[in-house]
Amino acid sequence: MRDLHSTKAMWLKGWLFLLIGLMSAAILLVENWSWRTALLLALCVWGFCRAYYFAFYVIERWVDPQFKFSGLGHFLTYLWRRRGGGMRN
Repeated sequence: MRDLHSTKAMWLKGWLFLLIGLMSAAILLVENWSWRTALLLALCVWGFCRAYYFAFYVIERWVDPQFKFSGLGHFLTYLWRRRGGGMRN
């Protein structure tokens, strides 16, 4: 698959991801409304966003600046090759 170079296409992709997230959250909350469900959904989204940030920004900047990731699959391959779950120094 080619890299995306169009700025307009990147913006569209970002807005579509946001729309998918908002619509999915809305459907989940409409079907099963409770403050607990809303809180758990918010924590789930926040936690996965932080994990994604860690997988790319933190690893590339401070843990292993020599390695550049192109996706979560690439990150998992990196962890597998390190054999220690990426926790060794």
